Amino acid sequence: MADVAFIGLGVMGYPMAAHLQNKGGHRVTVYNRTAAKAEKWVAEHGGSNAATPMEAAKDKDFVFACVGNDDDLRSVTLGAEGAFQSMKAGAVFIDNTTASAEVARDLAREAEKRGLAFLDAPVSGGQAGAENGVLTVMCGGTQETFDRAEPVIASYARMVGLMGPAGAGQLTKMINQICIAGLVQGLAEGIHFGRQAGLDIEKVVDVISKGAAGSWQMENRHKTMAAGKYDFGFAVDWMRKDLGICLAEANRNGASLPVTALVDQFYKDVQSMGGSRWDTSSLLARLEK
Repeated sequence: MADVAFIGLGVMGYPMAAHLQNKGGHRVTVYNRTAAKAEKWVAEHGGSNAATPMEAAKDKDFVFACVGNDDDLRSVTLGAEGAFQSMKAGAVFIDNTTASAEVARDLAREAEKRGLAFLDAPVSGGQAGAENGVLTVMCGGTQETFDRAEPVIASYARMVGLMGPAGAGQLTKMINQICIAGLVQGLAEGIHFGRQAGLDIEKVVDVISKGAAGSWQMENRHKTMAAGKYDFGFAVDWMRKDLGICLAEANRNGASLPVTALVDQFYKDVQSMGGSRWDTSSLLARLEK
């Protein structure tokens, strides 16, 4: 059992913190920018809440964060009331935010200066994965830090892997999103083409999902896509944020991402249709508008 802080109780962080408390058996203190949500979490799960990240992180063995973007992350770590201001020597900061590799490397360096340990540890699996405690966690950091943190992270994860030094977790998450973008667009086009051709989509998918075209997206999203239901999982706004991170990193490292750039623009079209909060499978709606 460890003393843990969790900063950021959004749709992912809320259940992740709950698994640390209930499944992991850790003593959890939570912080959220909207205090009422932190109070609600404590009422449901126990533990305690704090008024600032600095207060939440004080004397904790592990401090987790799952916030919106690079700026939010810098604020809750390096701000005047940030977690780095009060963390004890040797404590581990675990960042579950999907952010840039650059901010991960910066925070890792700053943590080392202060005698702290750091892991960038973005997650995949969406809201359902967080709620069910079966996320995939991609970590960047030292082997020693990973070995200390992995048993705690396992409270909300099915798979936890060390991908390399600081920033490698974020780079791996970028690859995850690059691959998903192309898969979802392909599935949307396949369903659209099948409908235009007058085929029974359910029969088609039943056959092709058993072959090389099969994927998690096809298995789990084709029915809701065909029904025009797009309120399952990861929102378009979040995907565009993630793809923006991918494209910015590609601009830095010289990678060519033509499909990713194109699908990002398709998601921009979905946003203009009022689909900002639709899930990523809503690419089909753009084709059939």
